[in-house]
Amino acid sequence: MTIAMSNIVPAGVFKAKCLGMLEEVAQHRLEIVITKRGKPIARLVPVAEEAPVVFGRLKGSGRITGDIFSTGEAWDADA
Repeated sequence: MTIAMSNIVPAGVFKAKCLGMLEEVAQHRLEIVITKRGKPIARLVPVAEEAPVVFGRLKGSGRITGDIFSTGEAWDADA
């Protein structure tokens, strides 16, 4: 559904066509300024893309299978 619109829309028009305008903003990444009596009152903008989480990404994927403080070799500390 394509709605021909400018970047400035009166509140009454927005109320009548808001679902279509939401789709247009999401698909085409455009911004719409909503006015009431000719004065801007709101701005409809697409949601920013979230950056991928880097820290903690591998949390819970590892497994400890033995003594993490041991080297696995026997040695005599007194020698």
